[in-house]
Amino acid sequence: MTGELVALNGSPRLLDETGLRRTVSRLAHEVAEHHADTGRVVLVGIHTRGVPLALRLADTIARFERARPRVVAVDPRDFRDDRPRRPLGDAAVLSGVDGATAPPINDADVILVDDVLFTGRTQRAALDALLTAGRPAVVEMLVLVDRGHRELPLRATYVGKNVPTSSAERVAVRLREVDGVDGVWLQGTPS
Repeated sequence: MTGELVALNGSPRLLDETGLRRTVSRLAHEVAEHHADTGRVVLVGIHTRGVPLALRLADTIARFERARPRVVAVDPRDFRDDRPRRPLGDAAVLSGVDGATAPPINDADVILVDDVLFTGRTQRAALDALLTAGRPAVVEMLVLVDRGHRELPLRATYVGKNVPTSSAERVAVRLREVDGVDGVWLQGTPS
């Protein structure tokens, strides 16, 4: 998609479409290696790009395992500690994807899936949201890119790519399902 490439305007590309596909495949194999029964696994995609990433992982795992992990979405905005919160009311915390209802997470092996791990605040908020929906047997975290600069003591269980960055830089993940193009770019690179 030419418009997207122009918008990233000379930023160094960390992963192209092929590299992104290979990284997702490697992460899927790592998850399967750690979970003998992938039918117990629930991939919880963090809005926005964590959801299509979780779906890609589930589809990839299904190609070489008997059971496809279930996939749900979580929107952690109302659980952030660095933004104003709205009253939660009776809104569902987890939502199904592709028209399905969200499966229960009690006693499931839950993997939070996100595109970039930076300060950890989004992932902490997603964890808080997740724990209001049930009590998983275990919770792990999978991220496509870990760029460092943590403000909270969080670490991903599965990491696609570690990218040391400065605070002024930004990692831009683009996924075909959301943005029309696949790739990861480093923006704001110091001169």
